[in-house]
Amino acid sequence: MTTFAPPITPVAPATTRSRLLGWRGGSLLALLAGTALTYLWTLSESGYANSFYAAAAQAGSQSWKAWFFGSLDAGNAITVDKPPASLWLMGLSARIFGMSSWSILVPQALLGVGCVYLVFLTVRRVNGHTAGIIAGAATALTPAAALMFRFNNPDAMLLFLLTAAGYVVLRATEKASGRLVLLAGVLLGFGFLTKMLQAFLVLPAFGLIYLLAAPTTLRKRILHLLGGFAAMVVSLGWWVAIVELVPASSRPYVDGSTDNSILQLAFGYNGLGRLNGNETGGHGNAGFSSGVGLLRLFEGVSGGMVAWLLPGALIVLVAGVIARGRAPRTDLPRAALLMTGISILATGLVFSYMAGIYHDYYTVALAPWIAMTATIGAAILWQRRTAWQARAALAIALGGSAVWAFVLLHQAHEQPYDALRWVALILGLAGTAALLLPWRRRLTNAVLVGAVLGMFVGPAAYTIDTVRTPHTGSIVTAGPVSSTGFGGMGGPGGRPGGAPGGRAGGRPSFGNGFPGGAPGGAQGGTTGQNSLPGAGGFGGRGAAGGGGAGGGGLLEGASVSSELKSLLTKDASSYTWSAAVSGSQNAASYELATGTSVIAIGGFNGTADGPTLAQFEAWVSEGKIHYYVASSSGFGGGFAGRAGGTGSSGSSSSIEQWVSSHYTAQTVGSTTVYDLTQPSSSTGTTDSTTTTGDNT
Repeated sequence: MTTFAPPITPVAPATTRSRLLGWRGGSLLALLAGTALTYLWTLSESGYANSFYAAAAQAGSQSWKAWFFGSLDAGNAITVDKPPASLWLMGLSARIFGMSSWSILVPQALLGVGCVYLVFLTVRRVNGHTAGIIAGAATALTPAAALMFRFNNPDAMLLFLLTAAGYVVLRATEKASGRLVLLAGVLLGFGFLTKMLQAFLVLPAFGLIYLLAAPTTLRKRILHLLGGFAAMVVSLGWWVAIVELVPASSRPYVDGSTDNSILQLAFGYNGLGRLNGNETGGHGNAGFSSGVGLLRLFEGVSGGMVAWLLPGALIVLVAGVIARGRAPRTDLPRAALLMTGISILATGLVFSYMAGIYHDYYTVALAPWIAMTATIGAAILWQRRTAWQARAALAIALGGSAVWAFVLLHQAHEQPYDALRWVALILGLAGTAALLLPWRRRLTNAVLVGAVLGMFVGPAAYTIDTVRTPHTGSIVTAGPVSSTGFGGMGGPGGRPGGAPGGRAGGRPSFGNGFPGGAPGGAQGGTTGQNSLPGAGGFGGRGAAGGGGAGGGGLLEGASVSSELKSLLTKDASSYTWSAAVSGSQNAASYELATGTSVIAIGGFNGTADGPTLAQFEAWVSEGKIHYYVASSSGFGGGFAGRAGGTGSSGSSSSIEQWVSSHYTAQTVGSTTVYDLTQPSSSTGTTDSTTTTGDNT
């Protein structure tokens, strides 16, 4: 009788296993610790970063209602123009640890560490530990990731949720697990509650690979996907339903919408409006949609922020799929490559051709998919390196990446980038030659290791620059290349005579300084960072001008003098709102400076009808608002004149006119203020102005 013994798997000696485990544990620890150190290094120098979201987090730490709805103010007059999931994390942190730069920004950095770990887990599942480490490092060293995981925009939370959903989908595909598909749907639903429809850009990739590769019947695959879709709808729908069903009088106005509806915000201003440019309730794009076309992600600022490995990733995507062409339907490496590659294509094409508002920092959404595609595709080809076709594809990808790094580094037009571009080019071309020439095992492997390290020279240099530079305001960029205006294609930074701000003329951002008046002089600029709240003008990375009195406008916060701060904080607990002011950025500045609740009339764009004049009058008559702070820039319609916006279609102008005709103006510092508890003796005319304090 013949018996069949199971195959014997060779067992490595104990010392070899110990070394292997040591390498794996040590390399993963180094990856995560290095990422944490990079993202936490000098983090507090950015202060509150984006004061708009910082003020909302502060409001959430003071009021559970504001936390739930994502209100900009603790009095719940108006929300931010995004759903609140990212604010939930920051608001809880501020409630537990107190309001500070660290409590706002550390959660973002930890999301970055988590995202890198998820990338590692995803690639390790397909290509092993070393490939996972390389993919994680590539993600961590993407300049856009280093920027946004050190900033308090919603993008950090969104990217973490989408990366987690991708990992779960891959595991679900491997096991044909309907439960994991449900979990992926929940993660995508919370992605919607972070940044609305952008969370759905990866849906084609996720659904397709499960439908194609899950090891079960077609009927079950379809049912699992329908269940995942239902889970996604439920996980986002509960909050949307509450906002829609709660009477408008019992909740804050939904900023960015034209009818106080979260659905209109999702499908209008934050949805189709971003694609076709018809952003009702927006500000006419204000030049933020320039550079529409296929090359948008490769040129200028966007290229330096994310595109270092993009050409190589696209090459190995095609070559890797071809190499696995005869594999079974359920082949996991091919499924993983398709998932990450299609995520690049779907997200990248939308960003390239969206005619609405586009900011360079949006490109962070591509970071993990590019890193994983490049690594998974290269690993598939490396496994087939005995075939000349695989080596040729790797050589083309490696050489192309080296040339592309040379081009991107040249855009900086300054040292050390001019020198580093030659390092990246030489190492990359040497690796290309090693792949094409006769194989010499040790020499070839050593050269290839150098070539892989050379691929990280450019993004690492840009990431170091990003980490060393404080970032504040509404629009921020990574690396030494900056936009030359509102959303332009970008130009060199760091050279004299450039745009105001940054290193003696590079990298302007538009917004607020940070608390304590941290100096910006080390980065150049005329005046450096103004104290928070509020650098007016084009502030951010070394502002070129000081803040205007009262308020700046759409992207600029308000300068708050010590006299004005004292005025607003006195007896503030007796009022729901210490003040009202036009525009969310101005209101955010006052809130962060005083710790009180301030109404943002007109919302972020100044176009919202929240509050209406009738509602504002009612609140004043009920004694809920203490002061009205006039905007020196005339924010009600000022932005339209400066940047081609639509002006104020909301209530800002009518409220300002009503206040000026019923209350006496006084000057505090250089800011015009009206005490809404003291109506003038003669209404219908503008009263004389009294002056308090100095004009600094």
